[in-house]
Formats: sequence, structure tokens, C-alpha cells
Amino acid sequence: MAIKGLEDMTDADLAMELAKGGRFVVFEYAISLVLLTFKRGSDVHFVRHGESTFGMALPYTLTTLLLGWWGIPWGPIYSIGALYTNLSGGKDVTGEILAATG
Repeated sequence: MAIKGLEDMTDADLAMELAKGGRFVVFEYAISLVLLTFKRGSDVHFVRHGESTFGMALPYTLTTLLLGWWGIPWGPIYSIGALYTNLSGGKDVTGEILAATG
């Protein structure tokens, strides 16, 4: 599994970043096709301590704003949920990643 943001990091660098508050996150997006609405998650992104997630979440947020609302009835519901998640910094999956990698 490829995790974005880990390029050129050693295991020691990763452990230090996690100790300082770094985390693994997933962003959500919704795409609607009138009667069908899909809610999906992004690849996993590593967010360093003190780093903003705004730029990472932007493509998924814009996709949802442009394409998520049009499905009935789930389009607006999934879109609001995805926007909330993304604007809140993403869904923290650090525990799941650490458990999977040991």
C-alpha cells in the first residue's frame, strides 16, 4: 500500500513524527449520477505534526462540491458528510495503519 507523504522518510523519522502528533488520514468525496451516488475515500496521506491538510483535501472537496450534490436522495447527504470530514482535517486512520503494519 502506498501512503502519500512518506517519501524519503526513514522508520526513525516516521516514529519521531508520530510521537510529535503526526497522523495518517483519508479524505472523502462523493460523486452523483442522478439516481446513483458514490461515496469513496482517498489514498492514505501522512500528515506531519503542524502540517495543514487543506491542500491535501482540496481536490476531494472540489470534486464533492461539483459532482456530489446531484443524486437523489443520497447526494446531498453524502456530500455534507464528505465536506465535514475533509474540512475537519480528514478521517484519522492512524490506529488502523499502525495495527496493520505492526
